Amino acid sequence: MSGIIQELQWRGLIHTIMPGTEEQLEKEMTTGYCGFDPTADSLHVGSLVPIILLMHMQRHGHKPIALVGGATGMIGDPTGKSAERNLLDEETLGRFVDGIRSQLERFLDFDQSKPNAAVMVNNYDWMKDFSFIDFVRNVGKHITVNYMMAKDSVKSRLGAESTVGMSFTEFTYQLIQGYDFLHMYKEMGVKLQFGGSDQWGNITTGTELIRRTVQGEAFAFTCPLTTKSDGTKFGKSEGGENVWLDKNRTSPYKFYQFWLNQSDEDSEKYIKIYTFLGQEEINSLIETHKEAPHLRQLQKKLAEEITTLVHGKEELDNAIKASEVLFGKSTAEDLKSLNAATFLAVFEGVPQASVSKAELADGINIIDTLSEKTGFLSSKSEARRELKANAISVNKEKVGEEYMISSKDLISDTYILLQKGKKNYFILIAE
Repeated sequence: MSGIIQELQWRGLIHTIMPGTEEQLEKEMTTGYCGFDPTADSLHVGSLVPIILLMHMQRHGHKPIALVGGATGMIGDPTGKSAERNLLDEETLGRFVDGIRSQLERFLDFDQSKPNAAVMVNNYDWMKDFSFIDFVRNVGKHITVNYMMAKDSVKSRLGAESTVGMSFTEFTYQLIQGYDFLHMYKEMGVKLQFGGSDQWGNITTGTELIRRTVQGEAFAFTCPLTTKSDGTKFGKSEGGENVWLDKNRTSPYKFYQFWLNQSDEDSEKYIKIYTFLGQEEINSLIETHKEAPHLRQLQKKLAEEITTLVHGKEELDNAIKASEVLFGKSTAEDLKSLNAATFLAVFEGVPQASVSKAELADGINIIDTLSEKTGFLSSKSEARRELKANAISVNKEKVGEEYMISSKDLISDTYILLQKGKKNYFILIAE
């Protein structure tokens, strides 16, 4: 149970900590929570830090609670936002909450026979029947407007530079989050809340509410918001898209590549934050990497650890195999062993054409395939020229003019990969 704060500190996961928090965590098994905003039916890599904090809590013998903000999701957290969020309806929120629950079950142990089993709660369950009059009497009267106005998340929206202001709806957000902490303090013995550094104002409203209403003592810490070495926000792909934890939104191959493509400087930081490797092993990895940075051993280890954590060993192996197909030396057998989802992720954006499975059963001459059937090459004469130059491959194997494309070439019973030279690809789809 000991040493969790020390561990989080060397990993770079402590930004602000309330006095007494470390002592509380050393003293006894402590129930602590962090919140997840249900803005989609999947979490993305921006949610990985709070998930990992919950995992550290459980690994150190404490009881982690994941709160999904079904109620607060209906309002919208003003923190870091320049404009009001679109409000979600109950049905949509319910779908989002279910998706997040299924993902969290992959990271935390919810076995209720264990004293520090993880629990997931939805604040909609205790907020839905809370009348407005009861809320302002039992919660609102304990926190002054002066206190609420002093929060950075409020000041930034009400300052002279803000053109949108803030609705009463969003202004009440910190009170509702504060009440969550009070409710769980009384009902579940929760003494600790943690989250990103931008949540400090909302979190301390909770500790203040506990102090003022039940004269209780509660604790808190925050972690830094993860950024890249150039100061930009972390968590988007090069195309500016979210990197999701749901493999149907971001394939394990793309997920693996996202981590593999991090800079040396960022990888040094991320391997401490996003993996559970020990300090000695990480320091050794960093030193090894510095001796031969071109081998990218740090990035490879980072990508392997996180892909395994999120998607499992089998998907990691698929992702590595797919990377070797595209960038390294691999055989036709390696290519054919890829599942359909991984194959499509690897060759996303590659031109395609369709052919009937009946035609493939009889076999199609490679020259016709390259030209008339697909338009991959402009003419039969170009096809012959490239074939004579040994520049054409089918599923990564060189072929000649006599080659017949057939059903035996199918990958996942659907795809055939045509290639000219090293980088020109074309996908034939059998229908």
